[in-house]
Amino acid sequence: MINKTLWHWGCLCLSLSLTACSSDMQRGKIADKAQKESAALIDKKETQWRQLNEVAPISYLTDLIQDAQLDRLIQQALTANPDLQKTLLTLKASTWQLKSIHGDRLPSLDAGFSRNKTESVEASYNADISISWEADFWGKLANSEAAAAKSLAADQALYQESQDVLVANIIKSWLAMTSKQHLIDIESQRLAVLETNENRLLQRFKNGLNDLEELDEAQTASSQSRADLAQYKEDLAIERRTLQRYLGSENTLNIVPNTDYPRVNLTLDYLPEQSLQRRPDLKAAYLAIQAADLNVSVAYKDMLPTISLSATLSDTASSPSSALFASPIWSLLAQLTQPLYQGGKLKAAVEIAKINTAEAYQDYRSTLLTAINEVETTIGQEKLLTQQLLNIQQALQSSQKNLTRYEQKYRTGLVELSDLIRVQETTFNLAAELDNLLYLHLINRVDLGLALGLGVKES
Repeated sequence: MINKTLWHWGCLCLSLSLTACSSDMQRGKIADKAQKESAALIDKKETQWRQLNEVAPISYLTDLIQDAQLDRLIQQALTANPDLQKTLLTLKASTWQLKSIHGDRLPSLDAGFSRNKTESVEASYNADISISWEADFWGKLANSEAAAAKSLAADQALYQESQDVLVANIIKSWLAMTSKQHLIDIESQRLAVLETNENRLLQRFKNGLNDLEELDEAQTASSQSRADLAQYKEDLAIERRTLQRYLGSENTLNIVPNTDYPRVNLTLDYLPEQSLQRRPDLKAAYLAIQAADLNVSVAYKDMLPTISLSATLSDTASSPSSALFASPIWSLLAQLTQPLYQGGKLKAAVEIAKINTAEAYQDYRSTLLTAINEVETTIGQEKLLTQQLLNIQQALQSSQKNLTRYEQKYRTGLVELSDLIRVQETTFNLAAELDNLLYLHLINRVDLGLALGLGVKES
């Protein structure tokens, strides 16, 4: 009877062992599939993206613009931005979590000392030292630690992504300040011209040469320009406060916007160095698949027997000093524990782990498709904005020449003031539109660099 029982136990352990081995063989297939699919898709897209070629290759977002003031702002933000510091604290917590899980694989040592007193019996003192260790025969604890290590690596990638996004936002906000200042300058010039025209019309109205409607229109245009100018000044102040928030600074920033737009360098000619493989969100999503795969193995191995060893050294005496192992007694215990029935809890844990892995795979696919979309959208905008800039530059040049001719004709009395005002308005509108396109072009290149995975250099 005993032999038959042992035989059943042996068969059970063998079947569970084979199940664990099978799960180890299956584990990693989803991660490998994700890696192969993404590599094939990225290679295909990079062939298309190489058609867009600029100047010199860059490696980091901070290489896009060479400016000492911007570099100082970026360094301050990386040090003091509260959201980034919170993400860093989360990363540190994950590091300690990994160390805690690693401790499960090591022996644990405990010491105890107690006093026991009952009625009519002298007090006795007990001292003991015990050491226990779970033998990781199936590799369950190793898988748990490996899963935690993958999760930590994913958190590190997410922290890198937070740094990249912060730096990109600082660059864009810094460029926006120049854009707002240019709008203020253009609108100030427009307002000066409108006020001059208004004075001309007022004088002509007093001389009986113009109707009151024309004067009202000029006054309306001047008032609208003043309102726009006030809005642009507030927009500049808002952008300055936004940059201040990125920097994590409580003091008002005293930054003077650049007079001209800086050059933003970017190339797609070296895509093996500037590839989606560098994107931290893709790295984090792929590492999440690997961590989920390892957790599936852990869930399977929770069904297997647990082998633990413990040794205890104890002593009992009538005084505290005598109980400190003067005549100790040692004991050794080896324990085999096999879960038999837990109401389907262990099986449910396996299925949940499988679903989590499938979800991680879908998250990776979603992240990959989002990355592809971001790159193709910014490349499309690069081509569109380049063409628009060329057309608006030509239109502005023609309008400026036309304005010069109309000013000459107005002085000689060949055209009416209303015609001159119309050409002036067109010229100012084209100047504002051209400046906005220049700004959008630079912003799009920052977005393109971020989409390609041009991050911040790790310190």
